[in-house]
Amino acid sequence: MSGGTVTTVSSNGTYSFTKPNREGITLLAGLGVEGDVHAGVTVKHRSRVAQDPTQPNLRQVHLIHAELFDEVAGAGFEVAPGDLGENVTTRGIDLLALPTGTLLHLGAEAVVEVTGLRNPCAQIDNFRHGLLKQVLGRDENGEIVRKAGIMGIVLTGGEVRPGDPIRAELPAEPHRPLERV
Repeated sequence: MSGGTVTTVSSNGTYSFTKPNREGITLLAGLGVEGDVHAGVTVKHRSRVAQDPTQPNLRQVHLIHAELFDEVAGAGFEVAPGDLGENVTTRGIDLLALPTGTLLHLGAEAVVEVTGLRNPCAQIDNFRHGLLKQVLGRDENGEIVRKAGIMGIVLTGGEVRPGDPIRAELPAEPHRPLERV
């Protein structure tokens, strides 16, 4: 199994594109990040609430790989942990390559089940003009590639802090690739 490290944790109790970094966050089973505006059993993202507020919240926790920040810096964009609204910034684990249903063990207790890819939106360009093109591209077959992190639901709660290890437990095969949620 592959693993990595938590570099930063972030949360925000109000709707805002970015999330302030914290010394630690508490994940709550079935809800998400304690005190975060996106925590809940049903959807909390405004666009999804507008479509159907009774949908299950498959986006309780947003994780982004710090390697993305390195990549966009090469194109002239300064992006720091929490800037894109993620709750957990990681390093050393290829989040985008994980299959749907992967269990991410964060720290000593917390377990997050990967539900899919974050769908980058126009707010990213409002944050840094031209950044959306860096985190949303196309592969050699013309298929859309979403690089702005992954989403998950909390199966087992617990504290998560910078420096905590991450261990990925892959689901039984056949593996299903990540799709946007």
